[in-house]
Amino acid sequence: MSPPHPDHPAPPPAFIEEVRYSLPQLLKELDAERAAASFAMEKLDQVEIGKLFKSRSLARRVKHKK
Repeated sequence: MSPPHPDHPAPPPAFIEEVRYSLPQLLKELDAERAAASFAMEKLDQVEIGKLFKSRSLARRVKHKK
């Protein structure tokens, strides 16, 4: 590899910092999110989306058998 171009210095190294969260606080937030209606809708949407793709894949298989 060639050395870096003198007009374009190398970017500084990435700075990584450890972050700590309170487990009891995270669990309380998780419980609140799971109890929220929006979370239930997201789960429902995932099931409905899965049904759409499942029906499409079945329809494609039927077409190929003809």
